Amino acid sequence: MPAFEKETDPESWEYSLYIPNDPRAVTVSRRTLRLILTMHGLIGLVDTAELLAAELVGNAVRHTKGPAALRVRWSAGVLRIGAWDADPRPPEPPRELEQLVESEDGRGLGMVRACADLWGWQPLSRFGNRGKFVWCELRAAA
Repeated sequence: MPAFEKETDPESWEYSLYIPNDPRAVTVSRRTLRLILTMHGLIGLVDTAELLAAELVGNAVRHTKGPAALRVRWSAGVLRIGAWDADPRPPEPPRELEQLVESEDGRGLGMVRACADLWGWQPLSRFGNRGKFVWCELRAAA
């Protein structure tokens, strides 16, 4: 997974949850994220953050065969949620939500794009590990 810049802000924090390739990992990730955000007093972000994390982790579990991880970081009023998986192929580009109304799949990144303030992905190759990191950000309400 990518190394985030070293933070000097005492209010910043970061968690990583390594998960197996198992559909139940989505529920575990959602519940863990809810607990983390609640304990840090960010209850206002919980519902949207859970939705976004479920989509990112769900894609990592559904579309790859290896392990995955959820990474959550808070810094300077921005919550970054990301999912790492071992498949280096880029995610399918998100389509507009209006195009996905009747579709049974392919809505995940469209919802991420619609609900997050910013999103992206990056390929990874570090210490012999390959894969990608798909992330999104939510800003705290003022």
